[in-house]
Amino acid sequence: MNADAAVIEVRGLSKSFGARRAVDNFSLRVGRGRIVGFLGPNGSGKTTTIRMLCGLLKPDSGNGTCLGFDIIRDAQQIKRRVGYMTQRFGLYEDLSIRENLDFIGRIFAVSGRRGKVDAMLAQLGLTDRQHQVAGQLSGGWKQRLALAACLLHEPQLLLLDEPTAGVDPKARREFWDHIHALAAAGMTVLVSTHYMDEAERCHQLAYIAYGTLLAVGTAAEVVRDSGLTTWEVTGPDLPVLAAQLRTTPGIAMVVAFGTTLHVSGPDPQRLQAGLAGLRDDPRYGCARIEPGLEDVFIHLMQDTHERIVQ
Repeated sequence: MNADAAVIEVRGLSKSFGARRAVDNFSLRVGRGRIVGFLGPNGSGKTTTIRMLCGLLKPDSGNGTCLGFDIIRDAQQIKRRVGYMTQRFGLYEDLSIRENLDFIGRIFAVSGRRGKVDAMLAQLGLTDRQHQVAGQLSGGWKQRLALAACLLHEPQLLLLDEPTAGVDPKARREFWDHIHALAAAGMTVLVSTHYMDEAERCHQLAYIAYGTLLAVGTAAEVVRDSGLTTWEVTGPDLPVLAAQLRTTPGIAMVVAFGTTLHVSGPDPQRLQAGLAGLRDDPRYGCARIEPGLEDVFIHLMQDTHERIVQ
């Protein structure tokens, strides 16, 4: 595949389950070696979208290519070239790490299986634990084993469905170091996550809510294009103050962040007017700040929900 060619390029993908539209008119282009983060609330269509992108699920409408293959006609070709890591650990807990990887190698008919299992154990730091039964592993080590199993057949595209859920911060950081090393070597990665710090480590973000793609771009681009203005408020009795601010005209969103409030709105002038009395009160500190990804995504979710309800 040409290094500049799109690994994924889809247009107008839609999918319904009964009367529920899970994904509606989704389009996206992904380049080689990119890490794309899919974000959105539970039930927003993230997993359905990822599965359609790589031929694991047939869309009701729309078209496109993945790894140079048509996502509808060539689904089997795509599947052979994809590594898919589900949110729940899906390997055999009564087999050892090595036995699990050897079994996966047999399924994919990996040539030189023993040597490739050895190499994968070394690459993911599993060699010293290779004879340990998978069911005895902690969440972080199970995660490494699951990643090793996904990579054993040398896929060109890696799909990760909330891969770090329930994993401690150190294991999460090590996992992302592995992902960036894979991307630097040319692998394309699609990952769904609820963690904003992980989203910021992605090259590109796609935010989906209620089956609709609401924002796409780098983290900086998504924040810039949101049109959101945010002020940080400090002072006493913040829970009481938050309740008051939520009913103030011009203020669209109030979110507690530790010992501060993030107060946001789409109209800078109306927002500033809503905070005027507070800014004159010596008990409180008010400073305009750059909205964070979490501010933007909460705003997008609330705004979309309000439009749907109306």
